[in-house]
Amino acid sequence: MKRLTGGIQMNQLLTKIFEPVTIGAWNLRTRTAMAPMTRSFADNETGVVNDSIVEYYRKRAQDGIGLIITEGIVISPRAKGNPGVPGLYRQEQINGWKKVTEAVHAEGGTIIAQIWHVGRASHHEIAGGLPPQAPSPIAAEGKVSRFGKPFDVPEEMAEKDIAQVVDQYKQAARNAIEAGFDGVEIHGAHGYLIDQFNSETSNKRTDRYGGDLKQRLTFMKEVLNAVIDAVGADRTLIRFSAFKIDQPTYMWEDPEKAIVTFIEAFKETGVKMIHPSTMEFSKPIAEGQTLHELVRRHWDGVIVGVGGFDPETAEAALEQGIIDVAAIGRPLIANPDYLTKIKQAEKLVEYEAKQHLGQLI
Repeated sequence: MKRLTGGIQMNQLLTKIFEPVTIGAWNLRTRTAMAPMTRSFADNETGVVNDSIVEYYRKRAQDGIGLIITEGIVISPRAKGNPGVPGLYRQEQINGWKKVTEAVHAEGGTIIAQIWHVGRASHHEIAGGLPPQAPSPIAAEGKVSRFGKPFDVPEEMAEKDIAQVVDQYKQAARNAIEAGFDGVEIHGAHGYLIDQFNSETSNKRTDRYGGDLKQRLTFMKEVLNAVIDAVGADRTLIRFSAFKIDQPTYMWEDPEKAIVTFIEAFKETGVKMIHPSTMEFSKPIAEGQTLHELVRRHWDGVIVGVGGFDPETAEAALEQGIIDVAAIGRPLIANPDYLTKIKQAEKLVEYEAKQHLGQLI
């Protein structure tokens, strides 16, 4: 019998990952997800996706991935933080995504749109000629990915700006359904706009959007409420994290207390499915427990797990009930037939940034 790396006997041990599951409104063929990964292959001027992107997602659906979560799709021109990212706020963008969703559905797949606002993680030359928006006028550290210029000092959002952006999230969710998506994931992680409100390093406000962590989560809850109102809790997933693009080593001072605060906020909104994000799934963050173990301790709803999975660690996490669905990232960029390969114990192509950042396979 063929074996995977580590001596796992494929036919005996990798079974949970291939099990069908229903989460929310979605009947998934396997307990797998395609993690959202920025590819920057949309038209930079229009934000419209092309036929190569249609084929990119179609192949992963054909392979049997349970839930495809798209790359981040921006909700407005000012939400943009990288060249070439797609949008979901104009009709031509909606029409472009219809080709993607039709192709995925034709293969029997399920696909949701990750709706995204990068906040301060941008530059005025990218964000429609306007300064980036953020909870406070504090620049992110470092440079804009694939653009090379330092992050701009953002404009502090007034309450009317916040209300407008909440409406943009809601409209983007509606647009996603019009485009044929099965639902949405709200990107509330990694130091982008929602997470900028959540974090004490980027949110110094003294109004109702600032204060302690519970109070700083107000903006996130407003976005969740708006999106759930638009598409329903059974079609809404939210991603959250401690990790930030400009603070890769950041961790909450008291991880379990922070997680409890987040989960209380999620329960207030009625969201049923969450996507805790970390770069290292197996890394303990408090009391010898990993991020996902701590989340599971306090959350009995759906958990999509992520963080450098290989087939064995994904299988074990699913078997133990720590997560309900395993999201695979870079291996799926390099291997559109990822599930077929692990089922047949074939060697996976290693992801290489120099090779795979510049092409769609």
